[in-house]
Amino acid sequence: MKIIEYEDKYLEDVKDLLVELEEYILSIDEDHLDQLHPDYRDKMAIKDLEEVNNTNGKCYIAVENDKAVGVIMGTIPPYDEYDYLDYKCPKRGEVTELVVSKNIRSTGVGQQLMKKMEEYFKSIGCEYIIIDVFGYNDSALKFYYKQGYHARMVTTIKKI
Repeated sequence: MKIIEYEDKYLEDVKDLLVELEEYILSIDEDHLDQLHPDYRDKMAIKDLEEVNNTNGKCYIAVENDKAVGVIMGTIPPYDEYDYLDYKCPKRGEVTELVVSKNIRSTGVGQQLMKKMEEYFKSIGCEYIIIDVFGYNDSALKFYYKQGYHARMVTTIKKI
């Protein structure tokens, strides 16, 4: 298995990985608010990759037997003039997607993808990395905490 920068020939694999993640999110969504729209597979990967390209980000994939079995996408989100009013605004990278095929989870592939993205962010002067994690995704939270991440903001929700 090797970690490489994204190549278009792996687009269909990346689409499959994103669908696999969304199906998992649907299965743990206790609020039943997520959905897998019929256009998700064809549109989400393209949208994510465009965001990566438009924000000086990167996409890396884990490849095994010429198939992408994991993907990580990261962006450099911009600040606006209002962010500076109450925040120091250090340069930060944001991991927007991290998916490892369920067949090879817990084998270190996610750690390798994270390490590669962290190296990239550090090489371009980022001081922090942020990651939004679905609140019900206990396995992802556990993974990120193990990698040294911690919660800074928490979103709460109540049905009324």
